[in-house]
Amino acid sequence: MIFCAALAVLTQAVVTRDSRGELLAPPNPVLAAADEAWMRRDRGRIAGRASPRQISEAVSGYEKAAEAPDAVEPRWKLARGLFFKAKYTGLDGDSQLALFEKACQAGEEAVAILRRRTDASGTSLASDAPPLRVAAALSRAPDAAPAYFWAAVAWGEWGLLAGRLKGAKTGTATKVRDYASTVIALDPEFEEGGGYRILGRLHHRAPRIPFLTGWVSRSEAVRNLRLAVRTGPRNFVNRHFLAEALADGGPAERKEAIRIEREVVADAPSPGHLVEDLAIQEEAKRNLLAWSKRT
Repeated sequence: MIFCAALAVLTQAVVTRDSRGELLAPPNPVLAAADEAWMRRDRGRIAGRASPRQISEAVSGYEKAAEAPDAVEPRWKLARGLFFKAKYTGLDGDSQLALFEKACQAGEEAVAILRRRTDASGTSLASDAPPLRVAAALSRAPDAAPAYFWAAVAWGEWGLLAGRLKGAKTGTATKVRDYASTVIALDPEFEEGGGYRILGRLHHRAPRIPFLTGWVSRSEAVRNLRLAVRTGPRNFVNRHFLAEALADGGPAERKEAIRIEREVVADAPSPGHLVEDLAIQEEAKRNLLAWSKRT
């Protein structure tokens, strides 16, 4: 009886279920250590430039955890970590591009695993399935929104560095559009309006090329970025991207852009996104200086 009771307690401790009652895998210590390093990513920073030490530790851990063939979470977290390392540690353009390429690969692997799982469940998704259908098929997958989000971020950054024209011709812009739309369909509040943020930025920055990206629209850029700000009004990136889109408009929009950037510069950075917010504030200061010279 004592043995049975002890076994029952042990089993209860090991077997964990989610809110729907489905079994969860036991914690991965490698992934947990990488997460701890990710949370320390602002240590050793100089203003908005991160030290590569902590984020490199996180990336190495996520790479190790991603060796598991069907693990989605380590892959989207690897894409996230590679993005941060490329964007905020002061690397040159070629080094950034190499990291964004790795982030794209990690994001695509995460998306591919999610799609394979739909095949196994009998709801197969074609490679060109529309975002609403993808979101419906993956609505119960907790890693779907972050996987599509960070894959979209990685491809967007790669496209900007590789060249916007090259990104459009290789279908990158369309991929980013569809992935961001999938995030919105899955969870419009994810990452404080992250899907809207990506989609708005894409419409603002992607070139409009007939038969390739003829769908690009400045009005859609402003509309989606306003939705992002409405969803995450304190988010620095939402506000900064909206300001940059508005700055390309008429006098009233340019006036609004200046007001937004001034508010971003004066606001207190989020402790959870300290490096990212400080970097955005520096960009906002540069914008304000450049815009003041136009008048």
